[in-house]
Amino acid sequence: MSTFSTLIVGGLATGAIYAVVAIGFALLWQASQTINFAQGEFVMLPAFFALIAMGMGAPYWLAALVTIGMSVVILGAMFKQMLVDPMIKHGVLPMAIATMALAIFMKESVKDLYSAEAYPFPSLVPDRNLAILGANISLQHIGIIVTAIGAIIGLTLLLERTSIGRQMQATAQNPTVARLLGIPVERMILLTFVINAVLVSIASLLVTPIYLAKFSSGETLGLAAFIAAIIGGFNQLRGAIIGGFLLGVVDNLAAAYISTQYRSAVPLFILIAVILFRPHGIAGRKEERTV
Repeated sequence: MSTFSTLIVGGLATGAIYAVVAIGFALLWQASQTINFAQGEFVMLPAFFALIAMGMGAPYWLAALVTIGMSVVILGAMFKQMLVDPMIKHGVLPMAIATMALAIFMKESVKDLYSAEAYPFPSLVPDRNLAILGANISLQHIGIIVTAIGAIIGLTLLLERTSIGRQMQATAQNPTVARLLGIPVERMILLTFVINAVLVSIASLLVTPIYLAKFSSGETLGLAAFIAAIIGGFNQLRGAIIGGFLLGVVDNLAAAYISTQYRSAVPLFILIAVILFRPHGIAGRKEERTV
């Protein structure tokens, strides 16, 4: 029972990271019909921002703030202005191809300009275990879950309890009507990209101490978060959260009780099952398209 509890907590920690990154997928899709296939690399890159800052003598807390700030500028504002805005007018497919190319560019740039080696990364919480009801629970996993849930709650409060959040929701639901109501639609879309940049930088600071900082670390995480967003429902933030936690727990249990050899296939099996029986996701809503 203690082993099972440890696996559940570990799965929830992994799922929390998936959920945070998957929320970014859902936010960008709702705001601008953008599917960012470089989302995994968006999680990889902030870790190197932090390493560079700490290499220049900055303490961890300052490096984390610098990382979030650089992510907002480069992965938020610049990404929207320099890639999304010019490409989205050509349709979803060219936009998707452009973000795939961006992912390759980011990986190869980090590999060539920094290093191809994996680097250790300091953790927000000590790397030790706590004995809780006979189970050894990693304090690092608890820290990841608490921080990720805090970020999710903060985002939810922003969207549901503030004027800016309601304007963002109106923009996502119908930008034409939002413009007629006097909502600055472009500013709200830009804010969505900025929020996504903050989310991926938080995910990077949480996950890198476990998986190390490496140029290729975003590949698996990006794919898993994308699958989580589809499983939960790509057009619902709560769906991304459900999909992330579900995928993390099932993935961890499958690795322990079935086989680590087939671990990478588990998300695909879940994805196929959801697409067959609930195409719009567990918590997603069916969208009608007019032609």
